[in-house]
Amino acid sequence: MTISITSHFDAGNIEVLKVDGATADLAIRKDHLSDFYQWFYFRVDGAAGQNLTLNIVNCADAAYPLGWPDYRACVSSDDAAWLRADTGYADGVLTIRHRADTDRVWFAYFAPFSAERHEALVARSAAHPHVHHRVLAETLDGRPIDLLTIGEGNLQVWLYARQHPGESMAEWWMEGALEKLTDPDDPIARVLRATCRFNIVPNMNPDGSRRGHLRTNAVGTNLNREWHAPSAEKSPEVLWVRNRMDHTGVDFAMDIHGDEAIP
Repeated sequence: MTISITSHFDAGNIEVLKVDGATADLAIRKDHLSDFYQWFYFRVDGAAGQNLTLNIVNCADAAYPLGWPDYRACVSSDDAAWLRADTGYADGVLTIRHRADTDRVWFAYFAPFSAERHEALVARSAAHPHVHHRVLAETLDGRPIDLLTIGEGNLQVWLYARQHPGESMAEWWMEGALEKLTDPDDPIARVLRATCRFNIVPNMNPDGSRRGHLRTNAVGTNLNREWHAPSAEKSPEVLWVRNRMDHTGVDFAMDIHGDEAIP
């Protein structure tokens, strides 16, 4: 039985070059209007009982090829719980091998943090009595830039994640930080809320996240390089966050990233 492969869903990214039975040659799609690429996320159908061999053939020219040696791709049978797959890298080709027990199997560069999970995180956090949610502005694709404010202290603390959307682990970190800071029974969280005012942007780049980009927004802009002169045309995400920073002041800021070689 021949497998089928798709990435037509939130954050999906792969191009199917050839499929022969349970073996496929694939390529990662570049970010829109950019040469950056390394994030992949796709689903294999018809996989049950098959020994899958998935060759991603354009890895030599990815954004950080030094991240491929010793890397292991993420695999899931339900698109929720993720494990590591048998993965090898040689001569610019990343090869993923997996014996599938289910008909559908998902593969990803790192465990995805979906738009649906982001929305649930914002709603869950905003339900706490000491949390205020506001939408700073909309992105170029019309998505909200969410800001959560926590605490009544005088120290202005800014936490923001996923300027590079392919670093999905950054928003997993943010989910844990929000759970900690909103815990009414945690003594450390109580002290932090009393002394600090946290301004938290869980996802700075929802357009790039949704499009399956590695490093850029809807128009191919690397937001992490825009802070000196952001614009509404190229980098509204940075423009509106920086404007809000100018309004509140900043005593401490942490820009949450991931790493290609140290997940």
